[in-house]
Amino acid sequence: MLSTQGLSLRFGKRALFEDVNIKFTPGNCYGLIGANGAGKSTFLKILAGEIEPSSGSVIITPGERIAVLKQDHFEFDEYETLKVVIMGHARLYSIMEEKDTLYAKPDFSEEDGIRASELECEFAELNGWDAETEAARLLNGLGINEELHYKTMKELSGVEKLKVLLARALFGNPDILLLDEPTNHLDLEAISWLENFLYEFKNTIIVVSHDRYFLNKVCTHIADIDFGNIQLYVGNYDFWLESSQLALQLAKDANKKKEEKIKDLQQFIERFSSNASKAKQATSRKRQLEKLTLEDIKPSSRKYPYIDFKPDREAGDQILNIESLSVTIDGEKILKDVSLTVNKGDKIAFVGPMARQKRHFFRY
Repeated sequence: MLSTQGLSLRFGKRALFEDVNIKFTPGNCYGLIGANGAGKSTFLKILAGEIEPSSGSVIITPGERIAVLKQDHFEFDEYETLKVVIMGHARLYSIMEEKDTLYAKPDFSEEDGIRASELECEFAELNGWDAETEAARLLNGLGINEELHYKTMKELSGVEKLKVLLARALFGNPDILLLDEPTNHLDLEAISWLENFLYEFKNTIIVVSHDRYFLNKVCTHIADIDFGNIQLYVGNYDFWLESSQLALQLAKDANKKKEEKIKDLQQFIERFSSNASKAKQATSRKRQLEKLTLEDIKPSSRKYPYIDFKPDREAGDQILNIESLSVTIDGEKILKDVSLTVNKGDKIAFVGPMARQKRHFFRY
């Protein structure tokens, strides 16, 4: 289990978090949301121990392992891809390295044998014999083919490196999984695989993502960062959005009733305070008025920008017509006999493997 107690983080006079008390329990996936700059990634780094809070503490059940999605894809350039994934379980990887060093010694001693025996026992307990198989399964699921498993990271493309780092975080069944924008640069097949993986994951997940559809698929809870605090909601992103808007409306309605009551009392005081026979009653109403306070409804710090296109003229019924379009670049057939009609109001998504066909289609 992972929790925070009185957690605060300040930068000068600005408080990013103030007295945050929250508990993350096993079996749940928490979507961490908030406006840009609210501190989502910073909060994950505090949980991971990469940033020290100004006050308060992070409490982790003893013996539990945290896995974090790394963002620096140059960090492991000299390592073999499959090994980078296994390095996600630091203890298991260190055992493998120590074993290899011991068995490579030309003067293998009795003490070395005892140490090797101890390592083999711990290696088996950590499911080390299946480590390469599990690492390969994760890489294959994310679209990293087997011919890349034994290449060094520097031989991979940027997108492929990010997939390896994601597999590294998922490896070894961590007790707590911290993922910051895991779907960035993933193709649809990899995102679908990741959704299924996280859906079956039995431990604690905390994920930051701007992909509301992804959050809807995997989250059991939403942790909303706003006004320096974190509020937990049960349900996925859409449920949070609907329930938070409903709560805001209820608060506004309650304030409206108070505003009407205050107005009535003010009018009564003005009307009767000068009337001797009503003075006592007016004084009583004034005391009521002094006790009435409006709820402090803070508008969300989120901004909801939108793009508004205003065409010079109304479009026709048929926007685009393509007949038998073929494209060859450097001897490679990119597009072949593509025919397509786009009508007014159509919404079309181009999907498929991460290849250049989609880009060239838009260029033409």
